[in-house]
Amino acid sequence: MVVLTLVCSTWRLNAFVLFLCEAPFCCQFIEFANAVSARADKLRPWQKAAFYCGMAVFPVMLSLTLTTLFGNAIAFATGVLYGLSALGKKGDAISYARIHQQQKQMDEEKLTGSLEGQAL
Repeated sequence: MVVLTLVCSTWRLNAFVLFLCEAPFCCQFIEFANAVSARADKLRPWQKAAFYCGMAVFPVMLSLTLTTLFGNAIAFATGVLYGLSALGKKGDAISYARIHQQQKQMDEEKLTGSLEGQAL
């Protein structure tokens, strides 16, 4: 029973922290909301990703139930999105074409070298 109470408390605490960091306008009557939000905005995306995913995994490790999974899914999804943004932009088509051309040229050189070795 104590574990279930602790899991419910951490689930609610996770939701509060997520609102506080990501949507401080929802917590406008809490005095320290803007300070917490400003500090959270200074973090790098990979740090936010680690924080949100870790924050979401902790209650699930305490008690693996369907409600715990659904309750912490939004925090985990937020962490995943920050993790994806930390990876950066996708490259443009020109650079991919250039890399593909270089790989194709290297493969042809290897093939040509192996054919010359077999002919001798």
